[in-house]
Amino acid sequence: MNLNFSKSPDGLLPVVIQDSLTGKVLMLGYMNAEALKQTLESGKVTFFSRSKQRLWVKGETSGNFLFVKEALVDCDQDTLLIKAEPAGPVCHTGAATCFESSNDGKSLFLSYLQKDIIRKRKNKPSESSYTSKLFARGINKVAQKVGEEAVEVVIEAKDSNDELFKNEVADLLFHLLVLLEHKNIDLDEVIDVLRSRHKS
Repeated sequence: MNLNFSKSPDGLLPVVIQDSLTGKVLMLGYMNAEALKQTLESGKVTFFSRSKQRLWVKGETSGNFLFVKEALVDCDQDTLLIKAEPAGPVCHTGAATCFESSNDGKSLFLSYLQKDIIRKRKNKPSESSYTSKLFARGINKVAQKVGEEAVEVVIEAKDSNDELFKNEVADLLFHLLVLLEHKNIDLDEVIDVLRSRHKS
């Protein structure tokens, strides 16, 4: 990783922290070369505190650490983007972010479900995993399950029990993600198709 710390008179470069799951910007901090080294070695985001004039591990007193998932350097090599998993609220006020925005990430959960959970069950099968067993039974069984769940959604849609209906829809979405993964197609690719149909 090649950052040009000499671009700043005090040797500190801005670091944008982004939630690796939701994509939300959580906070902005500063690092010097030593803070970056410690961050990469420990896997916990470590800043240089301008007020304390020392290295500062985010969460060292609260326990709300930021666990590094990916680190990216900008084109000018003077800003860092760190995608991290927060262990709790990020802001010292107790808020989820330092920018007074929520961080529920519901819209990105389906992508996380496919890439971080279903894919792991496919690539590292577990005897106790329903999903691993489903993959082992092959494409025909997976496709059949999608069909079965779709029928259940239709049946529940005609009744007035919203909770049962939501559960059946969840089952359908889950099995559809399994089918996509079985065919090595990311949900993002399907979203691209939808976007292409709705371009202004």
